[in-house]
Amino acid sequence: MTSASSAEALVLSTARHRRRWAGLVVVASAQLVAMLDETVINIALPSAQRSLHMADADRQWIITAYTLAFGGLLLFGGRLSDRFGPKRTFMVGITGFAVMSAVGGAAGSGGMLIAARALQGVFAAVLSPSTLSMVTALFADKKERAKAFGVYSGIIASGAVLGLLIGGMLTEYLSWRWCLFINVPIAAMALAAAPFLLPVVPGDRTARPNVPDIALAGVGMAALVFGFSEVEGHGWGSGRVLGLLALSVVLLTGFVLRQARASQPLLPLRVLNDRNRAGAFLAVALSEFGLLGVSLFATYQLQVIMHYSPVKAGLAFLPMVVVTVVAATQIAARLLPHVSSRWLIAPGLLCIAGGIAMFNLMSTDSTYLGTILPIWTVLGLGLGLITPSATNTVMLGTLPHDRGITAAFRTTSQQVGGSVGLALANTLAASAVASYVVSHTATGTTEQFTAEALVHGTAVAASWSSALIAVGTIAVFWLIDSRPETGGEQSDTKKEQDHPATP
Repeated sequence: MTSASSAEALVLSTARHRRRWAGLVVVASAQLVAMLDETVINIALPSAQRSLHMADADRQWIITAYTLAFGGLLLFGGRLSDRFGPKRTFMVGITGFAVMSAVGGAAGSGGMLIAARALQGVFAAVLSPSTLSMVTALFADKKERAKAFGVYSGIIASGAVLGLLIGGMLTEYLSWRWCLFINVPIAAMALAAAPFLLPVVPGDRTARPNVPDIALAGVGMAALVFGFSEVEGHGWGSGRVLGLLALSVVLLTGFVLRQARASQPLLPLRVLNDRNRAGAFLAVALSEFGLLGVSLFATYQLQVIMHYSPVKAGLAFLPMVVVTVVAATQIAARLLPHVSSRWLIAPGLLCIAGGIAMFNLMSTDSTYLGTILPIWTVLGLGLGLITPSATNTVMLGTLPHDRGITAAFRTTSQQVGGSVGLALANTLAASAVASYVVSHTATGTTEQFTAEALVHGTAVAASWSSALIAVGTIAVFWLIDSRPETGGEQSDTKKEQDHPATP
């Protein structure tokens, strides 16, 4: 029996054990911590900067160091999961993440905090692909796996919002350092439970990513994410942004060419060639593209115009989290075994496009119940429909020795989509605000005029973002087959016969 078939047999056996749902809680909690850390420190930045006497130019690196390491090394982390088995890489990832969280929380200088955040990102890149691989290993039955992906996705989809809420509360009532210390007990509980609740899935020792592949993918992805993150400060036409994006294109093109010829590629192209999976990757990118832009609009509306405190603004996001979890677990998970995922993903994307478009209804006098809450409801419904459905489609029929890298590319799609969406939304909004100020004569108070300009900028950016997601929805609907259950497994099996993993 080959290592792949042995792994499959073990998966099928383990999936029936009674503790699989507890195992799901362990991996989802660990992944939630990794996702929280993309936003949990955002609200704490001013406090951290003052405490560590950091210059304004350096503070962005507290966030950027994490996102660059995380996004740049995801594919490498996915291949490590395939090579050594997801349980081993899960435990290494969560351990390193906890240690670096403690180091960052205790940092005595800005440089120490930035270094700890970068290493947090490295271990998050090792951890993240392993969690999705473990969910696939824990649940073999189609209906149970759909429910599991619903629970997992509902938890993970709320990560960014919960990060803002938790970050605000910890900063206001304890200290910015607890935005990092809070990871330690959660990680410790996951690490203690993992040996008893997670199955041992053998790795594929033939998966040996080489240094050039890792360098091309890592630096290329880091340049892409960093390039979009620099748009806010430098503009789309700056040499810095264009240079980073050009470097990314060159490196990632070289990476793809190498993968097409390599006998042991870091990212086998069979992972991308399946149209169902490609459509799901695009859906993940589009949803994050919209939601990170929305977080920018909402932050300005709640804190600048409606004068909410950071904690109150964080609490204002909670209804969207609730709707997301309910939609993922009670709608998507129940329908997924019976309908094509295209009939969940496409309506979900349209909900996100519609929710973003509703920002055009905003005014300086908008109320939470009259405007914000309806938007959150529509967006939460869309996210809850998309996330479990796209995740299931991504992992459906994936070969055992490709699960880690497939899960990694799913998260990579999310990272890239979010980076592009945030950069585009911020640029469009800022440009519209500047045009409004130039073309309108200030009336009333300066504060009122500023609020009107911000509302106008939000409407312009929301219109463009919504339209782009709506157009992307057409491509997603076309790509995903009406019978994904028969597409993924067969196509990957055929590709494996044509391009076997074992030399």
